[in-house]
Amino acid sequence: MASRIRLDLSTQNPDLQDGLQARIHDPLWMLGRQWQFGEFNGADAGSPAAAQVIVDTAAVTRYQPGPRSGPHPARPYAANSLALETLVEAEPVTDDSRPNWRLAAESGRHLLRLLETARLGPTRAQWLASAYVLAAPTPEQAKQIDAASLSFIRVLARRTIDGLRFAARLKVLQAGNTVNEIFRESPFDQIAAGDRPTVIGIFTTWLTWVDSLFQQGAAPSAWIPERMEYALSISAKTTSSEVVLTAPEYLDGRLDWFSFTTSAGSGLGATERPTSLSDAFLPTPVSFRGMPSARLWEFEDGAVNFASIQAAPQDLARMLLVKFALEYSNDWFLLPVELAVGTLSQIRTLVVTNTFGERFLIPHASEVDGPASPWRMFSLTNDTQKLFFLPPVLGPLLESQPVEDVSLLRDEMANVAWAVERVVESAAGRPMDRHEAYQETLAAQPPSPSAGNEGDPLIYRLGTTVPDYWIPLLPVKDGNALRLKRGALPAFGEGGIQGAQRPQGRLLEPNRELLLYEEEVPREGARVTRTYQYARWIDGSTHLWIGRRKGPGRGEGSSGLEFDVAEKKE
Repeated sequence: MASRIRLDLSTQNPDLQDGLQARIHDPLWMLGRQWQFGEFNGADAGSPAAAQVIVDTAAVTRYQPGPRSGPHPARPYAANSLALETLVEAEPVTDDSRPNWRLAAESGRHLLRLLETARLGPTRAQWLASAYVLAAPTPEQAKQIDAASLSFIRVLARRTIDGLRFAARLKVLQAGNTVNEIFRESPFDQIAAGDRPTVIGIFTTWLTWVDSLFQQGAAPSAWIPERMEYALSISAKTTSSEVVLTAPEYLDGRLDWFSFTTSAGSGLGATERPTSLSDAFLPTPVSFRGMPSARLWEFEDGAVNFASIQAAPQDLARMLLVKFALEYSNDWFLLPVELAVGTLSQIRTLVVTNTFGERFLIPHASEVDGPASPWRMFSLTNDTQKLFFLPPVLGPLLESQPVEDVSLLRDEMANVAWAVERVVESAAGRPMDRHEAYQETLAAQPPSPSAGNEGDPLIYRLGTTVPDYWIPLLPVKDGNALRLKRGALPAFGEGGIQGAQRPQGRLLEPNRELLLYEEEVPREGARVTRTYQYARWIDGSTHLWIGRRKGPGRGEGSSGLEFDVAEKKE
């Protein structure tokens, strides 16, 4: 029978001094344990006490929209005034082929308020009798407008002025420096001569307000319709040469340093010379939550417990992170260097002085580990100058619900790819559900007569109908490649719905031929949206623009398209 021994420790001395001293009565055992753990293999070295750094910085000054080899020329870019995402994504809010009735009415009402507050300018009755009144849509336009937008337009028509049309007229006069010509038109010819300078000032203030409502994009655009994504290039002049950075696939609305690669070939025309800055620092030990405490008797909190991380044998990255956090984190120091946003930086010299007064020149990691070193953090692809890029990109921003939403999917049953316009921007500037609009169109149509003889039990159809917001993408040959061309199904004589697959949004390029690359419509599909973006830049300015996003879809879909169908009569 095994015996058990229980040891109970008790003391009558309330003084804890002996226990806190943590005495070791066997120094030889302690030295042996230190030898086992390799603590005697270290070298005498001091901690960093001071550091001096010399950095060359080159500002990004040129921007080229589209592919690097594309036809679009580069133009100047100032990172201090505009974020790169805003510059790339911003597109015209209004389109000549698509009047925005809401924006026209709201801008016109604001002008009337400014003039009424100053008690100057034409009366409301004179405005409504002028050529700038918000006119009702023509019968042809009314056919293309949804019911909700048509009701909105009919309420405001002939009751306010068209601000967009008047702003376009003022811009033409301003460009020719002939703003006074506006007083030859009705109803401005009735304004007294002494009041005209004040009225021109109100017009100028209002026009500035109209132009500052949205960040309007300038042609040419960086959007590539055939890829449903953006492409751009920027450049800066370093001490060695002009460096061109290219982002060939920008599609998710977020740019960062890893979105760019260095590009060979001719430059974009950057001429601004780099600047050099020199500074001295006090190195600061790296610290983070859950870091082991440096004091022996300090109790650590359990908010971050690296010891509880579970790692499988193949989880090398996780085990390396734990090993760094628990063993080597106190060997790292931080040197804060302030750099301007939108610059390419190159560290020329980094000298560290330790506590023994020794000075060390710190080389680049690639010089120590060789050019094939796996350490590539913050290194640009194909970079030979060891540059650090601090991109002029946005932080948090506000994003609206999509004003346009298109799904690209494959229909294996019909062997057709589709572009489904789920949401488009209505004439009133609001998101419109195309499925609901299609159902309203069907409900408003008279029932079509049944085909065939009255006694026939079946009805033969050459093809079934597909909703008009399902737009087919038909395969065509483009050299040795295969493209998906936007098309339309033939009409099968069922109420005239078929064959009307014309895009109502902007993503599918209704005014030009669209040839998508086949790989842009994978089996999982893709979703492309247009949304309003609102953000603040480093100078305190706010910007509102429309940007496009592309993400993964929800898989394959079925349109219900069939050919040579025999159906039972209802």
